[in-house]
Amino acid sequence: MHTSTAAAQAVETAPVSQRPRKDRLPLLDVLRGVAILGTLGTNIWLFTSKYGEAGPLISADITDGSIAGNLLQLLANGKFLSMLTVLFGVGLAIQYRSAEKQGRRWPGRYHWRALFLFAEGTVHFVLLFAWDVLMGYAVTAILVAWLLKRSHRAQNAVMWTMLGLHLALMGLITAVLLTGPELATEADPEIEALYASGTWIEQVQVRLGNALAFRIEPVVTLPLLIFLFMLGVKLFRAGAFGGDEAGGRIRRRLLGWGLGIGLPLNTALVFGPDELFFVERYAVGPVVMLGYIGLVGLIVEKARRGIVMSAFESLGRTALSGYILQNLLASVICYGWGLGLAARYGANPWFVVGLWAAISAVLLIGSRLWLRRFSTGPAEMLQKAVIR
Repeated sequence: MHTSTAAAQAVETAPVSQRPRKDRLPLLDVLRGVAILGTLGTNIWLFTSKYGEAGPLISADITDGSIAGNLLQLLANGKFLSMLTVLFGVGLAIQYRSAEKQGRRWPGRYHWRALFLFAEGTVHFVLLFAWDVLMGYAVTAILVAWLLKRSHRAQNAVMWTMLGLHLALMGLITAVLLTGPELATEADPEIEALYASGTWIEQVQVRLGNALAFRIEPVVTLPLLIFLFMLGVKLFRAGAFGGDEAGGRIRRRLLGWGLGIGLPLNTALVFGPDELFFVERYAVGPVVMLGYIGLVGLIVEKARRGIVMSAFESLGRTALSGYILQNLLASVICYGWGLGLAARYGANPWFVVGLWAAISAVLLIGSRLWLRRFSTGPAEMLQKAVIR
């Protein structure tokens, strides 16, 4: 995006660890930061639910049906997870372009990078959060990395076939839910007690004992993950994240399509029956996400680069660390083995919103302070140290 004289001077006088690399696109870092906080906006309802992360296996409504819950679901559910997926695809495209310029074999060592991400996701899943996305991203990255070696025609064929397969699957699941017996939600005092007063080890045991159920999302949505990764590749190659006029035009189109078409549909679905959940989260949500990319792009393009934008950039540069940290903080604050606040205040939607805001502030401020001394986040450092 365009950089004002004041911003340029700020970059020149900033410590070396704070200066963005010349090959980085500022909008991508801002988008990553937005995606991390937006993903927390969805997941925070899991941590504060009386059934914790097991809530989606018991009830489709994890936001308690309040006005605040419905509003945040409208704004966040499925959108920022899709955005994060697209941005992973962009990252893959950048890695591929770098390998091409340097004449390196592809995928080459990238497979090791993806396998390490899978290992990180596995540890994250077992020890911290049942709905980890890193494992699914790692598998998708390996598949798409191989696909990038094929012709553009083959890539397009796979990309659009995956979208068609995904929409057909979502339609089938929705049809079964609408025509089948009504899903009954029964109270489960054992699960409620697990998250209100259970130990950390007991939660780990539940994740391992129900691993197939907790890992069903990336399996069912694998076609969507492949499509969104490829969409990220396509947008990057088209220059959608660049600072020139062509990039601005693409983002304005995304803004119009995503919010003009997706948002009205999403609004109708949020207040519709619970059986439309899959259509809302996995079909319409990604459309709204495109509008969010366009909106953030417009803000970055027009606004001066101040403290807030710099903080989002910092979080974007430490996105993997931020994703893990937000789940760690939420677990410690909400669950019984930590402060146990969810059992006391989780039914209050304003506590949920306030908790999201507080953790978001910690991530934004913390990432900015961290980058004053280091060039990247701790999880990213570990990845680089293991895979040189």
